[in-house]
Amino acid sequence: MNLLVFSNVLLWIIMLIQLGVCFALARQIGILFERVSPVGAMISDSGPELGDQVAPLELPNLNGPGLTLGQGGGRAQLVFFLSTSCPICKALLPALKSIRADEGNWLDVVLASDGREALHRRLIEAEGLQAFPYVLSPELGMRFRVAKLPFAVLIDAQGRVRAKGLINSREQLESLFTASETGIPSYQAAIAGVTS
Repeated sequence: MNLLVFSNVLLWIIMLIQLGVCFALARQIGILFERVSPVGAMISDSGPELGDQVAPLELPNLNGPGLTLGQGGGRAQLVFFLSTSCPICKALLPALKSIRADEGNWLDVVLASDGREALHRRLIEAEGLQAFPYVLSPELGMRFRVAKLPFAVLIDAQGRVRAKGLINSREQLESLFTASETGIPSYQAAIAGVTS
């Protein structure tokens, strides 16, 4: 009889300890979710403001005839600034190919950089980027005050800057489209209560 009572008490103690452990784990998981919540593109305060009209700029294109940035003309432009030595830039190229294929009815994805043309031609060949307009223009980077890469600017069909920011993931890249659709400049601004 004493052994039965002892085992029941022991089981209750074990069950209470397990409940405590489960509660602590649930709390830690909640904290973890808060810390890894989605983050939008890191907006830069330098360069043209959101809503500013982009002055048309004629640019050379390594993959074909030249193009005019900011001309509008019924199509939006996503300008993705990259470097040949940037691993994150290269990691985002599949996402850009996917976006180009999925949003091609209203959006042109333009790759932009500066530096030695030979290195960029090698990148185009290695990564299969022949279908993208690919511009080399230090002036373009200075116009948008691009300080870090990869950086992207979404220009709407009327030639206005709709979203921009430092991009480190596909989610941040896609957050530019959300910012354009909602008028809220970033996920961080949405969390802070900015409505437009």
